[in-house]
Amino acid sequence: MGRGALGIVRLSGPCALEIAEQLAGPLPTPRSAVLRHFNDETGAAIDQGLVLVFKAPHSFTGEDVVELQGHGAPVVLAALVSAAIAHGARAARPGEFSERAYLNGRIDLAQAEAIADLIDAASTQAARAAQRSLDGEFSARVRALTESLIALRVYVEGALDFSDEDIDWLGQGSLHARIAQWLLDLDALMQQAAQGRRLREGLTIALTGRPNAGKSTLLNRLAGSEAAIVSPTPGTTRDVLRENILLDSMPLTLVDTAGLRDSDDPIEREGVRRAKEAVHKAELVLFLADGRDVDANGRLDAEDQILLDAMPSGLPRLILLNKCDLTEQAPGSWQHAGEQGFRLSAATGAGIESLLQALRQHCGLADSHEGVFIARSRHLAALHSARVAVGTAQARLQEGAHAELAAEELRRAQQALDEITGPFAADDLLGRVFSQFCIGK
Repeated sequence: MGRGALGIVRLSGPCALEIAEQLAGPLPTPRSAVLRHFNDETGAAIDQGLVLVFKAPHSFTGEDVVELQGHGAPVVLAALVSAAIAHGARAARPGEFSERAYLNGRIDLAQAEAIADLIDAASTQAARAAQRSLDGEFSARVRALTESLIALRVYVEGALDFSDEDIDWLGQGSLHARIAQWLLDLDALMQQAAQGRRLREGLTIALTGRPNAGKSTLLNRLAGSEAAIVSPTPGTTRDVLRENILLDSMPLTLVDTAGLRDSDDPIEREGVRRAKEAVHKAELVLFLADGRDVDANGRLDAEDQILLDAMPSGLPRLILLNKCDLTEQAPGSWQHAGEQGFRLSAATGAGIESLLQALRQHCGLADSHEGVFIARSRHLAALHSARVAVGTAQARLQEGAHAELAAEELRRAQQALDEITGPFAADDLLGRVFSQFCIGK
């Protein structure tokens, strides 16, 4: 609990008006502020402030709500809460007001999550994206996809009812075109949701490469502090080191890892194992190589190439040819055999701005955030599940397989989308969502 000039005690529920009247006397007409003394259960004055009444269902929770707006001293607010409890109220659980708003149909689950995201926003862009989700833009897009999916389900299941007719309802091109368009619309939504998730959760970037390639020096350069020990002795970093930074207000987690090499030292072997694990969990990999080991044709050293070939396929990565200050190569972009990256010097800072610009591009910071809404990992997982299910249904129809299989996949896709806004959300999911809220929201 903080302290400040003002503090609010909120009451919600069927007895809110009765309890508030015992605390503050006669209540004003709804949505009109009036000055009142707040008294404890013995009648002694606790504070003086404003009383606001919101009658059900026209309130945030959909129930009768009263706000007592007094001074923000924690001792005063605690006394006011104690007096309310003495008159029959109970303390709210974390997120219970938002949970009641959801259960009473005032907001959907995605909007409820957006409330917490707006409170926790670490940047202006994240706050605006959370506000768009709270306004229902994300939910509206999901509902539009759900309505289109329901129409597809009606068509497919209707065709099953007329399977004895001499008409190939499911082989018509219009159905396949509608499914293809639905998938395109979903992909567009997933792209915006992925950007919104980055605004909320940030991005994890792993620094990897052979020992003494300059990973720790680069970490210190990007962090702006001596976060990692730097030594000319190879293998100084034995464990995974994480440092959180902000890039244009977007949170990034930099993960410095042990140099990749074979070793007889059990501690270093464990460090290498953890380094590989960190790479698999990262969303972007910065692979550092000593620029002095690159040949005249721009080819990497054979050992570096072996390490690159062993990395997970499809994982985004940039190759950084470090120590350009010790070579005759100027800092700047580099590419060879389909790999892209930069020549730079982590020690002097040469070429770092080009790297930062590439990170901005990868994070989407170079693009406009208009239309981006805040999203969570579970939203992306649900969208992905829906896409897989509809893609499977599309394949089943194209193969001429049993239409019942396609209909079942479409049903699964709709259930995945419904998990985002909440119609079919499990109780344990609701518990996890609202338990992360602060008390009072």
